[in-house]
Amino acid sequence: MIVHDIDLSVVVPVYKEEENIRPFLARMVSVLSKMVIQYEIILCLDPSPDDSQQIIEDEIKTNPNIKLIIFSRRFGQPAATMAGILSCKGRNCVVIDIDLQDPPEIIPQMYEKLKEGYEVVGARRRSRKGETVTKKLVSRIGYRFISKISDVDIPADVGDFRIMTRKVIREIARLQEMHGFLRGLVSFVGFRQTIIDYDREKRHSGRGKYNRTMGSIKIGLNGVIGFSSKPLQLVSILGLVFSVFSFLIGAWYVVQKFLGVPLVGGLPTIVLVVTFFAGLQLLSLGVIGEYIGRIYEEVRNRPLYIIDKTVNM
Repeated sequence: MIVHDIDLSVVVPVYKEEENIRPFLARMVSVLSKMVIQYEIILCLDPSPDDSQQIIEDEIKTNPNIKLIIFSRRFGQPAATMAGILSCKGRNCVVIDIDLQDPPEIIPQMYEKLKEGYEVVGARRRSRKGETVTKKLVSRIGYRFISKISDVDIPADVGDFRIMTRKVIREIARLQEMHGFLRGLVSFVGFRQTIIDYDREKRHSGRGKYNRTMGSIKIGLNGVIGFSSKPLQLVSILGLVFSVFSFLIGAWYVVQKFLGVPLVGGLPTIVLVVTFFAGLQLLSLGVIGEYIGRIYEEVRNRPLYIIDKTVNM
């Protein structure tokens, strides 16, 4: 990875965002120009059925600092983000969404924090405008759940919007993980990190194509499985608890037998017990299966993404 004389790389995953590309670039270029630094904006495009690619290529003709990576198929936001990070040439790198919910105007504040000796500056969402109640609820519960059970310190309400130094990028590149849960990877590598608070804005236009509710749940699941073994420990604890519970029930029946208490078998009780424990077993197998599935994917060692072509890289 060759680092040129670029102060700041901006990595932007893109999928079906033709309405937001030009407004985003206008605001981003305005912010970066005022910072008086050498910069590059890398748009990482999952092949889109709209005009996203053509619009980006038109923008490249007017600004040579804009660059484009196009994948061979849709690999998803985490993979697109990682491709941009691993391809960037700046001394520092910002990750930001293209929908303008994360305001480019706070990037100078994040950049200045690096001068205080921090290697990572994350942006924590103080408020979330324009999001559905379901999305807010899923995000709130998910962030706190991941933060609570993770083996590393993953701050709540901090998404992928952040700035990091070349030192952090080098360490992330060494990890080579299939699922690319960026906020977990950044927390794992450590170094001196801090957070600034901001108010998340409404989407500039359209609906999110990447992080709808199910997409957020999937990314959150990657965070849970990739950075915590506590679900497996919970399954073991549940197994022990219910084994003891079953033993106590059996002992109680034995005591009743010795006391001469007539025992009347009840079909509803049998059905409830059998279905309950069957559900518990399936749940346990599902949790174990999630871990085994990820082990399988890591062992296969397939690439996280495949690049079809690049423009101006």
